[in-house]
Amino acid sequence: MSTKWLKTLGASLALTVAAGTASAENLKVVTDPSFVPFEMMDQETGEMIGFDMEIIAEVAKRAGFEYDLQTMDFNGIIPALQTGNVDIAIAGITITEEREQIVDFSDPYYDSGLRILVREGSDMEELSDLEGKKVGTKIGSTSYDYLMANLEADDGVTPYPGSSDMYMALMSRAIDAVFYDAPNVGYFARTKGEGKVTTVGPLYEGQQYGIALVEGSEWVDEVNAALASMKEDGTYKSIYEKWFGPMPEGM
Repeated sequence: MSTKWLKTLGASLALTVAAGTASAENLKVVTDPSFVPFEMMDQETGEMIGFDMEIIAEVAKRAGFEYDLQTMDFNGIIPALQTGNVDIAIAGITITEEREQIVDFSDPYYDSGLRILVREGSDMEELSDLEGKKVGTKIGSTSYDYLMANLEADDGVTPYPGSSDMYMALMSRAIDAVFYDAPNVGYFARTKGEGKVTTVGPLYEGQQYGIALVEGSEWVDEVNAALASMKEDGTYKSIYEKWFGPMPEGM
């Protein structure tokens, strides 16, 4: 996801989440509300749910902190960490060398990549087929950077503020394809887009997601220890399989 630090496009939604004792330190955690199934709002309860939300709740419990959960558009998250307005971010954030220069990361907690999504019946099958086409992706994302670096005819690349916007554009034929994080496009293809869109081609640009923290944060070791213990005792696997199905060997 995002590597260009643009000004946040939306206001934050503050939610208080208890994750320990009353004496535990209270941290500010931020996420992007539109990266399903990692984080999304339950329309009935108004609460944030998803894979990342269960991961951070368990990490906080084991690391010994409480947190206030805020939401903002993805491209405002890294700047919020840089300025110290938030302490921790979890939002399917790809670990990159560029980001590691300005924030701290936990150990990787999810292996991902980029994937092409097209309408059913499309003859596009790989990245080269996107040349000269109208392709939607997310503002400031690693998928946007990848397209700009690997397409010769990139004037048809259109960045959208949210994933739902680009999926609507694809369904309405405003664009020809979407290029974005594999788990997100896969989830859409299996749910709202079932029978209408499909993923094609290989997995591009293997990447890993990490929990981002303010540079120099004292919580990095505790967060890593929590993640390690979750993987060791099977908690991580249970959460993973709830949202994605059977966990691949070696994760």
